Amino acid sequence: MLKAAQTIKAAAARDRTTIRDPEATREAILTAATDEFAAFGLGGARVDRIAERAGINKRMLYYYFGQKEDLFLAVLERAYEKIRGEEQNLNLTQVEPTEAIRRLIAFTWNYYIENPSFLILLNSENLHRARHLKKSAKVRTLHSPFVATIADVLARGARSGLFRAGIDPIQLYISIAGISYFYLSNNHTLSTIFDRDLMAPKAKLERLSHMTDVVLGYLVRD
Repeated sequence: MLKAAQTIKAAAARDRTTIRDPEATREAILTAATDEFAAFGLGGARVDRIAERAGINKRMLYYYFGQKEDLFLAVLERAYEKIRGEEQNLNLTQVEPTEAIRRLIAFTWNYYIENPSFLILLNSENLHRARHLKKSAKVRTLHSPFVATIADVLARGARSGLFRAGIDPIQLYISIAGISYFYLSNNHTLSTIFDRDLMAPKAKLERLSHMTDVVLGYLVRD
């Protein structure tokens, strides 16, 4: 009886702490949920495991985020906020166009390598035909400034006579993301097929150099 009372008291104290520091609690939940969804996907993820990882009880998790699918959307939004925020630090509008493109390619490549959970989350959401992201106004607002930044780089390059004119910034970014993503998401099969360790340090550097040459070869006027 005493042990049960102590457990209830400890839970109540923990709940008061989470209420006093809601931002820290939200961050702990989102971090735990990111790990859980990346490991098990939306279908296999369990709210009780997320709560345990975050150091709270399920009631508090539901209080902050609602049901599991609502939490999954919050995790996706946070993942996009993180990558778009770090892209802003590249200062693409402050450097000459060729350097800006080089920075964007290198950042995208290295970010994908260093954040495999980001790609896993995107794979999971694509399996669900983006039904969660379709509900998000936040994701659209995050991407509009990013597309505008790439458009600015392309426009400056075209005005200077360095880049071809009329390049769609969205198509360009999809191409950069695509050639980075395919290599990484298929590295096990590709390494086996071609009998080459595609994730060896030298191979990754060669890949980045190749991607940069491919993209700039398309953009730069002869």
